[in-house]
Amino acid sequence: MDLYEYQAKELFSAHGVPAPPGAVVTTVDDAVAAAEKLGLPVMVKSQVKIGGRGKAGGVKFAATIDDVRTHAGNILGLDIKGHVTRQILITPASEIAEEYYVSFLLDRSNRTYLAMATHEGGMEIEQLAEERPDALAKIAVDAVTGVDAAKAAEIADAGKFPAEVRDQVIEVLQGLWKTFVAEDATLVEVNPLVKDGEGKVVALDGKVSLDDNAEFRHPDHAALADNAAADPLEAKAKENDLNYVKLDGEVGIIGNGAGLVMSTLDVVAYAGEQHGGVKPANFLDIGGGANAQVMANGLDIILGDEQVKAVFVNVFGGITACDEVANGIVGALDLLGDAATKPLVVRLDGNNVELGRQILTERNHPLVTLADTMDGGADLAAAKAAEPAASAAK
Repeated sequence: MDLYEYQAKELFSAHGVPAPPGAVVTTVDDAVAAAEKLGLPVMVKSQVKIGGRGKAGGVKFAATIDDVRTHAGNILGLDIKGHVTRQILITPASEIAEEYYVSFLLDRSNRTYLAMATHEGGMEIEQLAEERPDALAKIAVDAVTGVDAAKAAEIADAGKFPAEVRDQVIEVLQGLWKTFVAEDATLVEVNPLVKDGEGKVVALDGKVSLDDNAEFRHPDHAALADNAAADPLEAKAKENDLNYVKLDGEVGIIGNGAGLVMSTLDVVAYAGEQHGGVKPANFLDIGGGANAQVMANGLDIILGDEQVKAVFVNVFGGITACDEVANGIVGALDLLGDAATKPLVVRLDGNNVELGRQILTERNHPLVTLADTMDGGADLAAAKAAEPAASAAK
């Protein structure tokens, strides 16, 4: 779960990282009241989970109450890369003497944690990493030993922070690591970390991503979720305990086991290149022990995605028997009735495969086509997704 800036900074403060106060509001009048309480000048900042807010006009300096009213009115409702601003943060404006960058993240490729730091802030970190990679220090962090004062000093020195802020940066790094570990995060980032006009180092912005797999340890994290902004299909999948991620393509995918689903995404993407650039529409893993109801729930979610033009069900029966999958498909289609108009390509293999195929063959639903192989099924699903809607529904 990605957090908004104000939520990230609240966590930072809770773990000893200095961050300016602020108030989150949803109306212009509340923005004015917050600015009057905090004292002018203030920053009016869009709260969306995407970068580039400043360039899009979502971050403004307000020296007067009239400025606050104008900027709040312009930013509320502002669309930033598909993210509509529904709330804004009013926070005291800081005099910025210097800008820095620090972060901790999960380094999946090297199976470790990684610290990144540089004394050169003020620009997109991706741009700096590409144009001047030597300016961005990358330091591996051992999960067992973590970040103590000595490790924090190593990171600060590698990032070439000025001597006058070195001790403060070391303290900030230790606080960020506490945030990272205590909150079960996969990313904590401060960009920019600044030296203000009084020489104090402050987290002026923040980004935090929390590991959903650890939510059972953090009942308080439920309050951080923005259900209003969540994708309705992803929310519905979560309610049904399904591992679902919406993507930007046209072929809905259902499989059992993350490895098989990832392979299916790759195969569909490759097949789609031969059919006008058709792409996978989602990741949906029904799990190793899914029953007919789980299969029906998954199919219901995917068929509810307006972008989906065809569905590829790719299941290897192990704990999940193929007849259970077949019954789930039949049950879902019967439940949806005339609302189901999208073709399904089904590839079954493994436990009870013959019985599963028999169930689907006897049902003889006009939307269902059986495939013998994963490659063949992916190609057929991509081809059906590329057809005009009228043809696809036949």
